[in-house]
Amino acid sequence: MKQKKSMKWALSLVGATALLAGCGAAGSTTENTESDKLQVVTTFYPMYDFTKQVAQDDAEVSMLLEAGMEVHSFEPSSQMIAEIQDADVFIYNSPEMETWVPDVLASIDTSDMVVICASDAITLLEYEGEAHAHDHESEEEGANAGHSHTVDPHVWLDPVLAQTEVSTIAEGLAEADPDNAEDYLENAGIYNGKLNELDEAYRAAFEGTENRTFVTQHAAFAYLAARYDLNQISVTGLNAEVEPSAAALATLSDYVKANNISHIYFENNASSQTAETLAEEVGVELAVLSPLEGITEEDQKKGSDYISVMLDNLEALKKSIN
Repeated sequence: MKQKKSMKWALSLVGATALLAGCGAAGSTTENTESDKLQVVTTFYPMYDFTKQVAQDDAEVSMLLEAGMEVHSFEPSSQMIAEIQDADVFIYNSPEMETWVPDVLASIDTSDMVVICASDAITLLEYEGEAHAHDHESEEEGANAGHSHTVDPHVWLDPVLAQTEVSTIAEGLAEADPDNAEDYLENAGIYNGKLNELDEAYRAAFEGTENRTFVTQHAAFAYLAARYDLNQISVTGLNAEVEPSAAALATLSDYVKANNISHIYFENNASSQTAETLAEEVGVELAVLSPLEGITEEDQKKGSDYISVMLDNLEALKKSIN
C-alpha cells in the first residue's frame, strides 16, 4: 500500500503542492509529515479514538470533524475530500451516519486506499421514531427524496459493539500495513480488554435496578439501552438539530409527569434549549449525557477520551437508573 503511494507521489512531484501536503509515502518526507508512517484519515471522534488506540505510534491518524460540528448533516469541503484522496486508509462509522461518504468515495480514486466501514460487521437497529424527525433538511426532492435515517447508526455507544468496531479497524490497518499488522492486532486486543471492563462496569451498575427508563434529548442511546435492558425515551430523533413538534413535546411532558422521571439528559455540544424548556415545564433536573460525536481538543489534552466520557455517562445515568 505505501509503495503504491510512493509511486503516486513521485509521478506528481513537480508542482504537486496538494499531494505533498497529503500522505507520507514510503521513503519520502513532506513539509507536514516527518515520517513514512501510514496516513489514516477518520471522520469523527469515536472513529479517531478507536483508530489511535489501535495504531499507537505505527500510523499518523487525523480527524475531519471537530467537536461541535453536526455529524449527521455534515458536508465535506474540497480540502477535506483532498485529504481523503491522499490517505492510505480512510475510516468511517457507516453510510447511515456519515451520509456524505458514499458520494465522496464514488467521486475519487480509491484503488490505492483501504476504506474501512467500522460498523460493517454489525447489524444496525431500525429507528422506531417518526421518519420526519431525522430527515436532513438539506435533502431535496428527486434523487434524494424519501432518504432518511430510518436506521440507527450510533453503534459506538454500546461498549460491546465498540469492540467489534475496534477489531474491524485493526483488520483494515493490518491489510494496509502488513509490516505492522501484528502490532495493530495486539493493540486492538489490549484496548478491547479495557472496553470489556467498561461493559462490566455498566452491567454491575444496572444489575437489579427497578427504574430503567431515561429521557434524553437525542435518540442516540438505543444500542446502549438494548445492551443493558434500559428504556430510552427521546425528545428529538436521531438528529439532535431537528426540533420536535408541539404535539410530541406535549405527549412527552405527560409521560415525564406520569412516570416520575427525575432527569432529562442533553448533550453538551448541541443546543439544549428544547430539553431546558421541557425540564422547566415538568420540574425535573437536567444532566449531560454525551453521544461522543465530538470531544474538544482542550478536553482531550486534559485526558478525556471515549472510555472516560462513557464512564461519565454511566455516572449520569445512575441518576435515573436506580
